[in-house]
Amino acid sequence: MEFRHRIAVFFVFILLFLPTVHASSDACAVYFTGIGCSHCARADPVVLDTAPKTINLAVIEYEVYRSSGNSRIMKDYDDAYGGGFGIPLIIFGDDDIIVGDSPIISGIPGVAARLSGNGCPLTDGSSVSLDEIDITALPGEPNIWKDEKILIHSGGGGDAEFLRTLLLTDDAVSALEGMEYETIDPLEVPLSGDKVLFDNAVKVQGWIFQWNGEGVEDSGDDISIDDTSADTSVGRNEISLATLGLIALADTVNPCALAVFILMLIGITTYDPGNRRAKVIHAGLAFVAAVFVMYFIYGLIIIRSFQLVESITNIRPILYNILGYVAILLGLLHLKGYFWYKPGGLLTEMPMRWRPRVKKMMTSITSPKGAFFMGAFVTLFLIPCTMGPYFIAGGILSTLELVETIPWLLIYNLIFILPLLGITFVIHFGFKKVDDVSGWKEKNIKNLHLVIGIIMLGIGLGIFMGLV
Repeated sequence: MEFRHRIAVFFVFILLFLPTVHASSDACAVYFTGIGCSHCARADPVVLDTAPKTINLAVIEYEVYRSSGNSRIMKDYDDAYGGGFGIPLIIFGDDDIIVGDSPIISGIPGVAARLSGNGCPLTDGSSVSLDEIDITALPGEPNIWKDEKILIHSGGGGDAEFLRTLLLTDDAVSALEGMEYETIDPLEVPLSGDKVLFDNAVKVQGWIFQWNGEGVEDSGDDISIDDTSADTSVGRNEISLATLGLIALADTVNPCALAVFILMLIGITTYDPGNRRAKVIHAGLAFVAAVFVMYFIYGLIIIRSFQLVESITNIRPILYNILGYVAILLGLLHLKGYFWYKPGGLLTEMPMRWRPRVKKMMTSITSPKGAFFMGAFVTLFLIPCTMGPYFIAGGILSTLELVETIPWLLIYNLIFILPLLGITFVIHFGFKKVDDVSGWKEKNIKNLHLVIGIIMLGIGLGIFMGLV
């Protein structure tokens, strides 16, 4: 009897000092949102912050505006559940899908209570209980919210059972004991129009785990984890300077812009041949400055248009695929211009019917002031043949806040005007004549189309492969 008593005491002792992991009665849902979505700004604090702490709700969050990968996950869920592409969107199961901020805010407490302990919906239409979910197998870049804890995708992988324990335990300190991890400063987890702060954070097994309450000391082990979440974007896709530079390069070698600029230089040097060098540098810089300013403005308009469309109709996943198709179409049209060249090609060169009018305007320029105003005006004629790459760049940049796009637009347009600046200085310093530059352009026009075609095809394929 005494032996049995000691055994019972022993097991009670073990249970008291083990981290508390219990069968979860939480409802589980998948939530789609977008940073910058005005409707999401109302729903996010309720779904991601308040509800997991107050109504026993675990939430697998996918942010779709900043992550093209998550946009594709949304399509998979639409195929399985038919929820559509509207955000905010929360999916509990086949017959329990809520779209829109007001329906979510008012309906989520009742649905969560009714579906207590339901399985987490997966992309194939099945579900798995929160106690058994393989977190490492979740597609895309999810954030998982439960109680006052969050698991943030930071490369993925790891021990599924251990990660699940972190999410379900009431004692994070004990759960981390003996494991390899690195303590870090807690990251601000962005919501649409807001953010959530936590007391503690560690990097562990390709994830960032954050929680409130008692903290831990660093484990002292050096571990290798994908550090894609070192800023407030928390694992979201970053805009690639290399990608933007390639798109700008495709735009900058466009024979359409080069042809118009050369016409302007021909006009200015013909008007005053005795003062050719001074006229070239002044008129050339004035023209380039006008193009830079106007294209910067066009860029802001393109980006804002994308953002408005996304916020109204929430079709980011479809829109991103459209950008891929546009890039591939432009690539094929430019390759056609290389193999079967014909002046005035669709979306690759200025239409032939516009050329006489533009030539007349450009050759009538007599001063730097006239070059500036004509440069600003003539950009309207360049839109059909130069805006394709810019349209794609604007779509990619539209995931950022408008003010955050300004440095990227400045870089893009600086690359765009570099050949125009180069031609200006080459002619000004007497290295080449305007006729030489014009002849080079005509001689290499097919090669220019080849370069643009290859770049645009690469960008398009990169979008579909998730590399852009």
